[in-house]
Amino acid sequence: MWKRLLKGMKAALAVSLAVTVLAGCGGQSVSSTYPLESVVDKGGETSRVYRAENKTVPEVAKELADQKTPKEISKEDNDHMFLVYSDEWYHLQKDPQKPEDTLIEVDNQKFVQQNYSSSFLQGYITATVINGLFDLAKSYSGNYRGYGSRDTYKPTVVYHTPTKQEKKAAPPITTSGSGSIIKRSSSADTSSKSSSGSIFKKSDATSSSSGSGKIIHNSSDSSYSSSSSSNSGSSIFSRPKSNSPPKTSKGFGSLKRRR
Repeated sequence: MWKRLLKGMKAALAVSLAVTVLAGCGGQSVSSTYPLESVVDKGGETSRVYRAENKTVPEVAKELADQKTPKEISKEDNDHMFLVYSDEWYHLQKDPQKPEDTLIEVDNQKFVQQNYSSSFLQGYITATVINGLFDLAKSYSGNYRGYGSRDTYKPTVVYHTPTKQEKKAAPPITTSGSGSIIKRSSSADTSSKSSSGSIFKKSDATSSSSGSGKIIHNSSDSSYSSSSSSNSGSSIFSRPKSNSPPKTSKGFGSLKRRR
């Protein structure tokens, strides 16, 4: 019973370790979960739009924030939410055409500067962040309010359906995991366990039972032994019975059998 319990614990530990390693290598990115729907890449302005089917704006916002902590996140809202990072803005918006879906618009700072309405952003982002993005000495005439309203509030650039090459080149919108990959030592012996029970420690060559060994003749008692066997009892190297003729003693006619 204890052996079964121990075996089950080892199996559970192995599964847990595998999941951890896979998680540290990055796991599944949101860019592969949410299909890329539309792109803009012109004059330094970049914008990528993903679709999250059957998910609300707050649900997607929490998912993204858990995977990549933003510098600022707007208050919870069912129609629009913003996640602000150092080099990108995530604009999450309920799709007017399919209200059950959420559009994930990832814009670089230049796109936001050249297209968005600053008055629109003020309803979601703090003035400090907006003032840091928009140079008040310059005049920005954009009135864009997100991909979902692009037909009403047109951006200065035109979105298009991404090509296969653009889909491959589109970077993920999540951060890589913090896990680590454990690399086994190059001196590991995977074919056998060491005496300590670990498969990651190479066994000492002197402790191997598969050595060549040699037969040593002991002249003191004419017995035979093997250096590769520690059992002094029955052995294939034990002294064999003599089949030679019996030895005679001089002057006597009796026969004596050698012991």
